[in-house]
Amino acid sequence: SLTVLQALEDGLKRADADPSVKAVTICGENGKFSAGADIRGFSSPKRQGIALGPIISLIERSEKPVVAAIEGIALGGGLEVALGCHYRIAHVKAQMGLPEVTIGLLPGAEGTQRLPRLIGVPAALDIITTGRHIPATEALKLGLVDEIVEENTVEAAIRLANKV
Repeated sequence: SLTVLQALEDGLKRADADPSVKAVTICGENGKFSAGADIRGFSSPKRQGIALGPIISLIERSEKPVVAAIEGIALGGGLEVALGCHYRIAHVKAQMGLPEVTIGLLPGAEGTQRLPRLIGVPAALDIITTGRHIPATEALKLGLVDEIVEENTVEAAIRLANKV
């Protein structure tokens, strides 16, 4: 939603400007990282101002480490947000993917560029073209996430952020 995008942008800009902030952790709510965009919004008139791609670029350009704490699902734009982060920690039961291709849409926030850079072209092509959801254990083997945990993902992400 526009509210979430604006809050993410505002929070990142505040964190970058605050010298007391040493790292940032991005997490979802209610056990889910993010399911991405609501496709019903695609039929509404073009929105002014805020878009996901520039916010992900803002995450990527941050001089402070940004860690994604992935719980539940990171799908579509949610996975693209995680791809923009410098580190990714996932709960062992998390699932990730770019399912928008199953309804004829391409990932629109540069996930098709970031994913191959991170995990290589063959694995990325599989995920991008099939829209399948991959479990955290496979994501770890592919290099999509840096660590999987069975405990509180946000706490583990904060520990990693403090370490780096």
